[in-house]
Amino acid sequence: MQSLKRLLVGEPKATAQVPHERLSNPVALAVFSSDALSSVAYATEEILLVLVLAGATALTWSSGIAVAIGLLLLILTVSYRQTIQAYPAGGGAYLVSKDNLGVPAGLVAGAALLIDYVLTVSVSVAAGVAAITSAWPALYGQRVLLGIVAVAAIAIANLRGLRESGRLFAAPTYLFIISMLGLIVLGLARLLWGETPVVPLPSSPVVPVAAVTPFLILRAFASGCTALTGVEAISDGVPAFRKPEADNAKRTIAWMAGILLILFLGITFLAREYEVLPREGETVVSQLARMIVGTSPFYYVIQAATALILVLAANTSFADFPRLSYFLARDRFLPRQLVNRGDRLVFSNGVIVLALLASLLLVLFRGETHALIPLYAVGVFISFTLSQVGMVRRHLRLRETGWQRGILINGAGAVTTAVVLTVVGGTKFVNGAFLVVVMIPILVGMFYAIHRHYRQVAEQLRLKHFDLPPRATHAVLLLVSDVHMGILNALNYARAISPEVEAVYVSLDEEATKQMRLRWGLWSGGVPLVVLESPYRSVVQPLIEYVNKIQVERKVDFVTLVLPEFIPARWWHHLLHNQTALRIRAHFLFRKGTVVINVRFHLET
Repeated sequence: MQSLKRLLVGEPKATAQVPHERLSNPVALAVFSSDALSSVAYATEEILLVLVLAGATALTWSSGIAVAIGLLLLILTVSYRQTIQAYPAGGGAYLVSKDNLGVPAGLVAGAALLIDYVLTVSVSVAAGVAAITSAWPALYGQRVLLGIVAVAAIAIANLRGLRESGRLFAAPTYLFIISMLGLIVLGLARLLWGETPVVPLPSSPVVPVAAVTPFLILRAFASGCTALTGVEAISDGVPAFRKPEADNAKRTIAWMAGILLILFLGITFLAREYEVLPREGETVVSQLARMIVGTSPFYYVIQAATALILVLAANTSFADFPRLSYFLARDRFLPRQLVNRGDRLVFSNGVIVLALLASLLLVLFRGETHALIPLYAVGVFISFTLSQVGMVRRHLRLRETGWQRGILINGAGAVTTAVVLTVVGGTKFVNGAFLVVVMIPILVGMFYAIHRHYRQVAEQLRLKHFDLPPRATHAVLLLVSDVHMGILNALNYARAISPEVEAVYVSLDEEATKQMRLRWGLWSGGVPLVVLESPYRSVVQPLIEYVNKIQVERKVDFVTLVLPEFIPARWWHHLLHNQTALRIRAHFLFRKGTVVINVRFHLET
């Protein structure tokens, strides 16, 4: 198992190497922006899926909606640059909200972001698989399996280290940017020259089932706001940048916003001009590419780049989910295991937890992008709003240099994101967003329960006085099942910790018990043997009763059970032996005043 782990993850890295794992700006752009950039592949389609309900003429609204979303992107970008400057240690919306609005607000922001990161992986992978099945329809039935394999591959890459996974995923990100820019340029050129589509798509009449109403436009706007998910990722991961961290992070988020704005507006404009309609089994980007470049090699490059960026967009969550989990665990709101760095200096437990949760969602929603999308944007806009309100509160509280300008910027961000949150929540609530609204308080309740547990543990372990406790007394019982090298090895250990040792044997067979008495008398060196009868063939129950008897009659502080256990040379050899020692340990695990010591005897190959 260890050799397989080294093959997949690599050799361990020393703690001193942490500074060398920082990311350059180009690599950081690929790691932290792939989520936001990948939304170009499906955000336009989500807008069109709503507008087409009112017929083909309603699609003309798509450009105006895209421009509104673009303005919101610019507001968020400027606002998050303020957040990066104020919180260069990272933590994003969780720390901003906790420090300025209180712990409850911070936990709501943290819960919203954790949910969003899990959904990001699921949606991104599902959309990537959709791009693959658009080009190769025969794979459509295997989309859940393909999604789980993709999640596992990205998780393994992230377990190898942030810098290594960043370098691995940088090339597909830049391939997507270049291919999308090429598609937009070619599409605009064909429009300017008045050329007809290379591959005209079959036209089918669209039967309107709804009127163009303000509510329909708001629904389309809310669906298109999935383009903004991932914008906060850079502010969460500032410590991953090279020094000066804040300056490099601010520069990178500006580049990310500029690229995203160009690609999103470009694809939406071309979809309107080429009159592309959402179709079952083929994405809008795929249809657009076939109309502009046909089925040439460039079409397959676009599809491959789209599939890669959509799948690898999950990498943004794999970079940020473990880091956010670290902050929550550090403050004792999540299990402490999430604080630990793995062999490759990444928060490995967070990576594994995220992979398992995302895979579960893919199975539950059958890998359908449109089934997952309604859950997607609510959580992120909750965190957006809390973060911006928190920054306004911080400016008012500290009144640092430029605080008036900061209030205007973050105030605009707070108002805008609050309005969008209302729109997104209201329009998507019945379509699945209510699940996120329900999950957030459940997660916050879990955070408080974990925090209360750690607080109680700390209180009970706290030294209340300086007097040493009185010397404890104990009885040592050696549990035996036969006489062999493993038993004699444990007997030597038991004698080392106490001059008075009792051997305890549970009798399941009368003849075997006679043989045991004879062999024990020859090999034990005078250690007494206590035989416990077990008419119902239970090994554990007679032991429990005997331990109870000793604690009552001898009034000892501890009963120490010395448990011999032989360890097979191969992992599969365990399947060939009874796990009696494991059952005994499990029964005495929660019992006060009982200590179980395993004395292992290692078998050779």
